[in-house]
Amino acid sequence: MLRRALNWLADRAGVDSIRSFLAHKTVPIHSATIWYYFGGITLFLFVIQVLTGMLLLLYYRPTPNEAFETVQFIITRVQFGWLVRSVHSWSGNLMVLSAMIHMFSVFFLRSYRQPRELIWLSGMVLLFLTLMFGFSGYLLPWNTLAFFATKVGTDMAGLVPVAGSFLRRFLRGGDEVTGATLTRFFGFHVAVLPGLTTLLLLFHLALVQKWGMSSRQRSGEPVSTMPFFPNFVLRELIAWYGALGVLGTLAALFPWELGTKADPFASAPAGIRPEWYFLAVFYTLKLIPSKVLFMDGEVVGIVVFGLAAAGWMLIPFWDRQPEEAEQHRLLTGVGAFVIAYLVVFSVLGYWR
Repeated sequence: MLRRALNWLADRAGVDSIRSFLAHKTVPIHSATIWYYFGGITLFLFVIQVLTGMLLLLYYRPTPNEAFETVQFIITRVQFGWLVRSVHSWSGNLMVLSAMIHMFSVFFLRSYRQPRELIWLSGMVLLFLTLMFGFSGYLLPWNTLAFFATKVGTDMAGLVPVAGSFLRRFLRGGDEVTGATLTRFFGFHVAVLPGLTTLLLLFHLALVQKWGMSSRQRSGEPVSTMPFFPNFVLRELIAWYGALGVLGTLAALFPWELGTKADPFASAPAGIRPEWYFLAVFYTLKLIPSKVLFMDGEVVGIVVFGLAAAGWMLIPFWDRQPEEAEQHRLLTGVGAFVIAYLVVFSVLGYWR
């Protein structure tokens, strides 16, 4: 009876087609194969975010009068609540870092080229959604640092030409950061963003399965491969295990601090700054003069960053030439410059 039940389940679930797919799927082998694992690590950390977020939702209440107190209750009264919250916060930051590493590895491997343009575009949108996860979740504890950092962040959104005023009111739910902002960010964080991310993630993974992982071999050259299952899957599981070890160590040894409850009527404390992944932009805007010709300096900065982000996102459509040494060095230099800029200006933004 058990054998018949298993056969029935396998037939209805299409297990044979899954086995056939896994038996034929391969992964290219080359000196940069290790960078493939960061896409899976990002996915793993997203799952951790979902699971720990569901546990936090059992106690959290998104109102100005209760948000801080419920997080405090989770930390101090719920068994292992401090660890769950710390894992949730650290996994969010590690997910941003892993997604950025994955993006730069795709860039340097030129994996965005035809026919993988949509893989790059969907991945870039997923990175943007990941940043929005961090931005929306930062306010939810309703502490002083998060309150004023959100105020600064939404002010920056208000600098966007034409749509800035609408965008700031849309994010805040009004003219100022209030309880309406908290409720709105909570909705973004637990419903809108997870839904959009899940749908786009399925689309992104489907494209990866369709076109496969790119190889570094030139056209016509033989490509060394290894079976996806079990060879690559087992290596990916080891990478997940390593990521889990790093996450657990950070969460246990450096618990995420709660700070003090936000007071909307108090003045902003000194040294307010956004999360580390927004620091480079934040510090750059501080360096721009108040006026650049006849335009406001911060508006000029936002426009430049917007154009740079659009140019980066559209790389597959202007890098369409065959691989040439000069072009290869130029693009590598551009990628190295972007990384150096992000690192240096993030450090300067943290210390100044």
